[in-house]
Amino acid sequence: MAVPKQINNYKELCEALTREATEKNREFNEKIIPTKRKILGVKAPVVRKLAAMVPREKIDEFLKNKPVTLEEVLARGFLVCRLPYGEMVLVFDSQVKYIDDWCSCDTFCSGLRKSLKLHEDEFLKLKIEKLLKGSREYTTRVGLVLLKCYYVKAEYLEMIFEQVERLASREEYYIRMAIAWLLSECFIKYPTATTAYLIDSNLPKWTFNKTISKICDSYRVDAETKEMLKRMRK
Repeated sequence: MAVPKQINNYKELCEALTREATEKNREFNEKIIPTKRKILGVKAPVVRKLAAMVPREKIDEFLKNKPVTLEEVLARGFLVCRLPYGEMVLVFDSQVKYIDDWCSCDTFCSGLRKSLKLHEDEFLKLKIEKLLKGSREYTTRVGLVLLKCYYVKAEYLEMIFEQVERLASREEYYIRMAIAWLLSECFIKYPTATTAYLIDSNLPKWTFNKTISKICDSYRVDAETKEMLKRMRK
């Protein structure tokens, strides 16, 4: 059955997702995505394409539905990302509450670039600072991934180090991974300042060493620097 050019209601979206699912993708995603939701087996780019078929004027209507599958959460996130900043912030929290895995977290965060353009300072105070103080693992991860995606800039660097230091004692795996990912991006762009932070930080051994590994995985870091970093491991 051909995929329609326009998806006009939530039932059609769910049917399209089911139609695009494959057993191979489902089995693969179940191995790498730790969600309690049912996984249909649709690749994220395909979910994004389907979400783009929802008419702009119907997005609010779609967002009233409670997502059941992982792919529905992804689609909902892509719909939120299509909204202009003023509308996006009104439904942002409603999307965060459905996020319970790294995939729906990271795809949502990376899709907000257009909405957040020119609004970074306001959004930082309005949403991200609250996310970073949240007690739920994936609420905090959303905040950290947003920092990684949009705030690794000179004017935000000290703020990032302060937030990471405050979260250093958190033991949840996906928070620690997000910290390592964020700090690796900081190092790649600002190696001197980030090295100074790492030397004086209170990061636990696991997070510190994972940060070093993430940096060393990057092709943007030269071999000599990688050897220096490896000697810093705890």
